[in-house]
Amino acid sequence: MKLLFRWVLNALAILAIARFVDGVELSGFYAALITIVILGLINALIRPVILILTLPVNLLTLGLFTFVINAIMFWFAGTVVNGFSAAWFWPAFIGAVLMTIASWIISALLANDQK
Repeated sequence: MKLLFRWVLNALAILAIARFVDGVELSGFYAALITIVILGLINALIRPVILILTLPVNLLTLGLFTFVINAIMFWFAGTVVNGFSAAWFWPAFIGAVLMTIASWIISALLANDQK
């Protein structure tokens, strides 16, 4: 039940991001739900491989290259999901940063709920 609640909250967060960030477009709540699932799969399956392959660059930039990887994963989700798109790098970058912050807040709120 908690996973479903987290899924819906993240979908609402990505809807808000699409509303306020120019260049990030989302067709509706259903597309937001699918986008969150695809983003979760991308972050679980593809992102770790990319992080390992780009480890030298990530070390040289003191971890800041991770933001670029997050933006690329966000943009990639936009190419896979119908109804969701990020126009170019900077909207994807801003959207990924905001989505990371929103997910962190949602996780923190739900973790405090367990106590």
